[in-house]
Parts: sequence; structure tokens; C-alpha cells
Amino acid sequence: MKTFLLTFVVGALLLATYPAAACTTTLTGKKASADGSVMVSHSDDGLGDGRLIYVPAMDHKKGSMRAVYYDGCSLGYKPEWGGSETQRLVAKDRGPGYDTAGYTHSVPIGYIPQVKHTYAYFDANYGIMNEHQLSIGECTDKAKVEPEPAPGKRLFYSSELSRVALERCTKAREAVKLMGKLIDKYGYYGTGETLLVADTEEGWVMEMCGYEEDGTGGVWVAQRVPDDSFFVAANQFRIREIRDARDMMHSKNVFSAAKEKGWWSPKNGPLDWTKTYGDGEYHHPYYSLRRVWRAQSLVAPSKKLSAWVKGPLTKEYPFAIKPDNKLSVENIFTIHRDNYEGTEFDLTKGLAAGPFNDPNRFEGQAESVSKKEGELSVVKGAFERPLNIYRCVYAYVNQSRKWLPDTIGGLTWYGPDRPATACLMPFYAGVNNLPAPLQQGDILKFDRNSMWTAFNYVANYAMLKYSFMIKDIHSVRDRFEAEAFGRQLGIEQTALSLIKNKKKAEAKEMLTKYCDDNAQRVLNKWWKLSEHLYIKYNDGYLNTSAGIAQSVFYPAWWLKQVGYEKGPLTYAKHPGEH
Repeated sequence: MKTFLLTFVVGALLLATYPAAACTTTLTGKKASADGSVMVSHSDDGLGDGRLIYVPAMDHKKGSMRAVYYDGCSLGYKPEWGGSETQRLVAKDRGPGYDTAGYTHSVPIGYIPQVKHTYAYFDANYGIMNEHQLSIGECTDKAKVEPEPAPGKRLFYSSELSRVALERCTKAREAVKLMGKLIDKYGYYGTGETLLVADTEEGWVMEMCGYEEDGTGGVWVAQRVPDDSFFVAANQFRIREIRDARDMMHSKNVFSAAKEKGWWSPKNGPLDWTKTYGDGEYHHPYYSLRRVWRAQSLVAPSKKLSAWVKGPLTKEYPFAIKPDNKLSVENIFTIHRDNYEGTEFDLTKGLAAGPFNDPNRFEGQAESVSKKEGELSVVKGAFERPLNIYRCVYAYVNQSRKWLPDTIGGLTWYGPDRPATACLMPFYAGVNNLPAPLQQGDILKFDRNSMWTAFNYVANYAMLKYSFMIKDIHSVRDRFEAEAFGRQLGIEQTALSLIKNKKKAEAKEMLTKYCDDNAQRVLNKWWKLSEHLYIKYNDGYLNTSAGIAQSVFYPAWWLKQVGYEKGPLTYAKHPGEH
């Protein structure tokens, strides 16, 4: 029994330190978007570092080297590489945002030659967008081999690859080629990965993984998304047959490595990347595929795609799909906010949603329940995995717009914490810095100056009476988002006028102040919202100026299912009771 318990505890600890891989990412071509922009979106769905950091442009001395750091997003936090579980990177060489006092400095896995000048960019657990409108999204995939990092052998994971690309590149195709060369030369470690890479003209899907535990290299493939199409990935490789075509790129070893491992033979036909190098879905059936189905169904309901498939390697869901209508930023973020509402999988319905329609379903070791002291029973099963999930730390939609100067054209619409309770805030690629509240936060500290803390606090509190509180949250959110979208044209026209009059520095300062002021207003209002929710729903009542302790009872359907009718209404014993 002691051995069993020790094994169970160790297993639970290992699971706790392994990254919760669950991101969803989309790409919308310029002819599929409502305004002609190329859009990339990403929800980062693993509780951890929720900061949005501004990395400034920098000049570097000739012959200097760039440090490559370990990424906890890859295989979980590893103390030997420095940093902490709550601060993904602690270093002086990435600007003030990462020079965080009080934490252990990150330790480089290795170094690569530095370039003379690196571009400014927005960074989180993965790179987001740089000052030249180069845009990136990400999701983790399950690969057959997921090697450990090794100095001199395997230096790169997708996070650092995305950052090097944003530091050095202005075009998507250029970025894909650079990241591919870095994998080829310096090796790859960690999970399989999908990176979406876009500029003002085009968007690419790049997928990568390791293929041997002790080798140096990795393998990768990239495919261009058609301009009139929408792409989505959700924790499973999405590229299929590798073709010799202008819309594809791949590592030179992609065929030889597969043959060497015995995973593919030319006599079996074209190499299917997902089948050959992938290892199915994460966690359980439909963990990935249900989200792909839902996203594609939302943008193209006319396709009448089935939610049911024969297996994890289905081809029922195309690589990219043409939407029924052109897509806006709001349309894309609505996808990330989805809990399967209105479908047979609706997470706001049923007993698991509770009496107040809470779509959140906790994971991990919650399935292990104690039947009696000293005996553990594992309940086998699974909840549906939604696009919106309680452990999301941030989500965004990037726009790259060719008709505007880079300073204005690159725009990140950023929402802290889970999408359903987040408020989108605009941040232009040309800003001089990001608001301080976005650049600070620690999930183990309650910080009223942290944007992430404010949103996470409200989102968690809303789970007490979700169907009521979500309406209060949305009423505040909708006002701020409507105002931001409404002011967008005027703000951009003012900035454009300044740039045309050779006052670029003034335009950058104006955009920086606008974004900072808006973010500070949102932060202040969100803390006020938390106080409002506390007072209004105190002790399970409805408390307003119309009356204190107004009763908000449970719905009849839920009372019936939880045995309310068997309550103590008489002194007689119910049949079957002991």
C-alpha cells in the first residue's frame, strides 16, 4: 500500500510539472478577412506566466552571441535552467521587462551568433508580433518523440524560435526559413509544435518535432494558407501529405528520418506528416478534433461538418476552409470564447454545469476519488474540451495590414486570462512600450497592479454564480470593446497624418499613450467590477438598491436531479433509507 501511494504521489507530481498543453490557434488569409488584413489568433491555455512583455529593438556589437534559454512550455519547469514556474524568463539581455528582481536568472542552453540589430516585439510564452507586422501564433502537438534539451545538441524549442524570428525577420516566408535553419543546425527539443507565421501578404503553418532522443536535429514542414481561407489547429499536427510545391517547405531530412525510424516507406505513397511524426490527440478522443470541428463549423456552417469521425487521423476536416462570410477580429475572438453553446456538447447545460450554467470543467487528478479510507478508485471518463478553458492565461488576435505603415498596421487585440471573461485591448506594433500592468504578475502573488491578476480574480469569482455574473462582466466588457473598435479609425487617421508629416516619433508616442490610458482604465474598472460582483451576489443573494438579500434560488431541473425532492419534508423515513 505504501508503494502504491508513493507511486501515485510521484505520478501526480510529474503530471503537475508537465505543461498543460491545450492551445488553440487560427490564421485568416487576407481575402478571407473583412478588412483585408492577415489575422493570427492564439489562446495560451496552460496556467503559468500571464505577462505580456515588450522587448525593445536593440543594437549589438559585432561578434556578440545571443543566448538561447530553456522554455518551460516545452517539458515543464526545470530548476536547473533558472527562472521560476511563474516567471518564464529572467535575464538582462531581453530588455527591462525580463530583468525581474528577486528571481533566479535563467541559464542559457547555448548561444548562436547575434545580428547587428534586432527588432522590437511583443512577447509572452511565445513571440506574438514585431514592429514590422510579423505575427505568430502557437499550439502544442503530441509527437512520437519529445527529447530533452541538451547543450550543443538540442538548443531550440518553438518559443525561442519564434522570438529569434521576430527579432530578425520582416516577412513570414523569411521567418519560416530562418526557424527551419535553426532547427537543422542547432537541434530541437520538447513537444511537437505548430507555429502560425504571417505578414501583411500571406500566412504559413509551420510544424516541427524531434525524432530521436539523443540526436542533434529535428524535422519540420510548412504549408501556406490560401489567401481566401481560414486555418485552425488545436493540439494536433494539421499538415498531411508533403508535396513538392510552391506552397510547401520542409527540412531536408523529413523523408530520410521517417525511413530510418521505420515510420514511413516510399512504397506506401506520399509522406503524411501528421500520421508519420504525430502521435494522435492529447489526453482523449476529440480533445483536439472537437475544437477543429467547432471552429470550422462556426466560420463555414454551410459545410455541415460532422462532429463525429472514425479516428484521430481523420481527413474530414480540411487543412484550411473558405468561410461563408468574411471574418473580423470580433468573429475570431468569438471562436476562442466558445463553450459549444447551442450544440449537443453545450458545456453550459446539464448537471455538470451546476445550477448556474458554469461551462468550466476542471481537469487533472480530479477523477481520482476516495471510496473509503486507504482505498482509491479511478473514475474513467472525460469532459468535452472547449475552445474557451478556465486555465487560459491570455488570448489575442493579431492584424497585419499592408495599406498602413508598420507602426500603425500591426495591431494586437489582447485579452488577459480566459477568453469568455476577457476584454480585448488594442496594442499597436509601433508603441514605445507596453503598459506596466501587463508586464507584471505572478500567479503565486495577489497583485492589484497586475492586469492578469485582475482578470483572473474576476473570472474565478464568477464561477460562484456564473449565469448571473457573466452578464455583469459582459456588460462592462462590451462597453470597452465597442469603444476601442469605435475609436480605432480616428486614432489611426491621426497617427497616419503625423507619419505623413514626418512626425513618426510623435505618432509612436501618441499610440503608446492611447494604449496605456485605455489599459489603465480597463484595469481600474475590472477591480471595481470585482467589488461590484462581491456586493451584488454576497452570500448567494441578489443585493441591489432595490433590496438586500433578494432570494436567487436554484432552478427546478437541477433541484430534481440532485434529490431536493427527497429532502426532510416529513418526519417519516423515505423508502430505502437506513
